[in-house]
Amino acid sequence: MATFAKSSFDSAIYATFRPTYPRSLFDFIFRYHERNNSARWNRAVDLGCGTGQATVELTPFKRVTGVDPSPKMIEVAQGTLKNTPESTGQYEYIQASAENLTFLEDSSVDLVISAQACHWFDWNKIWPEVARVLRKNGSVAFWGYSQLRLTRYPSLTPIINAYVEGTDPLNSIGSYWEQPGRAILDNHLIEVPDANEVVPGAFSDFSRVFFTGDYYPSLPSPRSVIMRKKMTWDDLLSYLNTWSALHTFRQHNPADRENPRGDVAVRFWKDLKEGAEREDGRAVEGHDEVDIEWPVAVVMATRA
Repeated sequence: MATFAKSSFDSAIYATFRPTYPRSLFDFIFRYHERNNSARWNRAVDLGCGTGQATVELTPFKRVTGVDPSPKMIEVAQGTLKNTPESTGQYEYIQASAENLTFLEDSSVDLVISAQACHWFDWNKIWPEVARVLRKNGSVAFWGYSQLRLTRYPSLTPIINAYVEGTDPLNSIGSYWEQPGRAILDNHLIEVPDANEVVPGAFSDFSRVFFTGDYYPSLPSPRSVIMRKKMTWDDLLSYLNTWSALHTFRQHNPADRENPRGDVAVRFWKDLKEGAEREDGRAVEGHDEVDIEWPVAVVMATRA
């Protein structure tokens, strides 16, 4: 997470090329929230909001607050809001840590979400703080996505695993992820403790949902993958360049950029592209499109 705070990190590029969350995911969360007849829709909070990608999807709520510790992320989120003509003051962004929500009153929030950030939380602080700010029957939905998959090319998954998780210090970024956050994410948030184990009796429901398809059959009751994106191969390379582990790799291996085949991200991208060419039996150009999907895990809870 510290990578996002560095001066060399480009928040605008990050916002442009990261995958977006499907409307079906938000609809699923809203249906969970409205299961209780007394559910309210006044205030929602997005923890670790980044550039506000998920924040602005919380449209049913009268007031929505995005929270992030990075001033660069908040700056991009606020800038996007200012450039939105239809902005009505429904949204606001506050620089703060997720574990310290002192700007929120007790029992003042109806929904708390976190998208691709909760693997960094200190759960002994987060669950008590969320329990404090949530109203009775308020909801929690924290989610994260793990490694990308090329929908039409499952045979290329070993190449993805070797690059993302491998230990080769010169051809893999596996050793450069910040831990334990990345491991928690790749393990589908299983390490996130049950809210009632941290704050006994504070929550009337706690559940885990896995939109992971056939990729991880050992997970309980996996549902179909819902997070997908069609992008060009060139855009895929731009997305790969937003990965925090790659930024760290480059700092430790400045000579890698001199590789005649390209730096480590370009070499990985070329390996994928060449694999697709073998399967398709034709050349793949940068402007050609490729289907990407991401397994998603969701942790949900209801305030007692």
